[in-house]
This record gives sequence, C-alpha cells and structure tokens, in this order.
Amino acid sequence: MRQHLAWILKAIDGGVNVDGYFVWSLQDQFSWTNGYNKRYGLFYIDFETQKRYPKASAYWYKNVAETGLLMA
Repeated sequence: MRQHLAWILKAIDGGVNVDGYFVWSLQDQFSWTNGYNKRYGLFYIDFETQKRYPKASAYWYKNVAETGLLMA
C-alpha cells in the first residue's frame, strides 16, 4: 500500500488530478477462489460476533491520513 500511495503522490506531482483514494473496494474484500479463508482490509472481523479489530495496517494508514507522510 505504501508503494501504491507513493506512486499516487508522484502522479499528483506530475499534474494528475486525484480527488480521493479507496484502500479496498467491495471486490477486494472477498476472493471468489478461497471464500473466507484469506482476510483482506484494514480490520479483522470476527464473523461470529461481527466485532472488528484494527490490524497494524489500520494504524499505519491512520497515521498517513493524519500526517500526510508515508512512513515505512
């Protein structure tokens, strides 16, 4: 994700009009080939309780959103 955002920043510097960015889309959330075996997204979801738990990537992305800096 960091590399992807870095290329978006290069595109903006090159004059590309970027209005927003979505980390995941509906199609990214579910892999048709492996069902629920592989987890995507910034949050882990307990399917039985529907409780969500932020992953390390969620905290990283929050920092990027708040500071505008791409940290490793």
